[in-house]
This record gives sequence, structure tokens and C-alpha cells, in this order.
Amino acid sequence: MNSTPRIDPSHEPGLPQRLAGRLKRSLPGAAVQSLYQPQAAYGRHFGPPPASARPAAVLVLLYCDEGAWHLPLTLRPDYLADHAGQISLPGGAVEPGESSELAAIRELNEELGVDARSIELLGELSPIYLFRSNYSITPWLAVTRSRPNWQPNPAEVAELVALPLAVLLDPKTTTVEVWQDQGVAFQVPALRYQGHVIWGATAMILAELAALALEPPS
Repeated sequence: MNSTPRIDPSHEPGLPQRLAGRLKRSLPGAAVQSLYQPQAAYGRHFGPPPASARPAAVLVLLYCDEGAWHLPLTLRPDYLADHAGQISLPGGAVEPGESSELAAIRELNEELGVDARSIELLGELSPIYLFRSNYSITPWLAVTRSRPNWQPNPAEVAELVALPLAVLLDPKTTTVEVWQDQGVAFQVPALRYQGHVIWGATAMILAELAALALEPPS
């Protein structure tokens, strides 16, 4: 019996709807996030966050450009207090009285100028704890059907990086860096794209998105 070839997820028109349904069920979480955990983290991203952890939210925004799905990442300026010079997802701290989803949408607007009315929230990805900065992060997945008119805020964004989903899904994008910390060498699994190294929490969150996108339709 002939089987219908599966559509490449990076060009799949119905991908957002498929992901929205998938987010309602149990997620892989640490099972796939850990593939990009730095060796020196020793699992600390996945334990229960301490009571002192600050709530934060990030937004993973899928958008379609010339028939292919992309998502925006940002290069953080070198002078920021937390995670300076790193590739990140739009996001930040949840303000008092604010929900994590509203924080994620607000940060997307503040960093990249995207109007909240132009996006549709699909659901939550698995949370992750940033032990170095003591943030407990809730990642939200959203979609917009066309490439936004980006307006990066130079106070928070040194460079906008438009990452094709196809690059995220390509195993050849993955590399393992060897870094030094106080004279101790350790391995850092990462993604390389256009000269940028995508690592840490950003890579771990994107790893779960990739795993969900690659799952066969149920």
C-alpha cells in the first residue's frame, strides 16, 4: 500500500495547529532539553526552582516567510546585566500582577515591536530554570502568518537573527563547543547559524520545539 509522503515541517502549512494540539498533552521536557544542556550544569536546569527564583517568560514566535517557517532570536547587547552577548528568545521578567503569557507578549513588543494583535498564542512549552541568573522561565509558543515588520529596540537588541525552522531541524546544525571556566574544560552542545552560537536555555527550549515539530501527526 502506498503511503503519502510527509510534508517537511518547515514548510507545513498546518504546523501551528498541529503543535497547538500537541501542547495539550504531556511534553518531553528534560528528555530532549538535556541534549543541549552544558556539561557543567549538572542537571540544575531541571530541578524544582528555589522559592527565591524570579518568574520570567519568553516567546517562541513562528512566522511564515516565502512559504517557510522561521522564528526570531535576538543577540543581547554586551552591557546588559543578565546573559549579555548571548543569543536569546524575546522575553524577560514577569512583572508583579502580570501573567507569564502577557509578559512574553509584552517583551516581544518591547524588544522587536511586534503588535500583540498580530499573533496567536498556541500554548506553553516545558519550563526551565536558569540557575545562574535565578530565573524560572515559562516559554510560550505563538504564530503569525507573515513576517512581522520588525522594529528592534537597540537598548535590548544588538541584532535580530531570523532562524529558519529548517535549520533548527537539521542535525548538521548541532555542534559541541569546548569552553573553559576557571581552568576547567567542559562541553557545550550548541547550534551554529550565521556565525552565532545558540546555546544554553535558548537551545534547550528550541530542542523541544524541534522534537515536537518532527513527531509524526497523530
